[in-house]
Amino acid sequence: MSDLGGWQSRGAAMYGVNSIPASFLIDGNGVIVAKGLRGASLESALDSYLAKSTKK
Repeated sequence: MSDLGGWQSRGAAMYGVNSIPASFLIDGNGVIVAKGLRGASLESALDSYLAKSTKK
């Protein structure tokens, strides 16, 4: 889960999160659309998925 607050998020501060051990992008139907992405690859996948979902 993410509150999209990045490293400034309350949850990250509360739990001392300073890296992401795993990531899963899950669509509105509960289907995993990507996994194991980090950094620029994660940002690119999010941008791509969001662009596709706003065209619907």
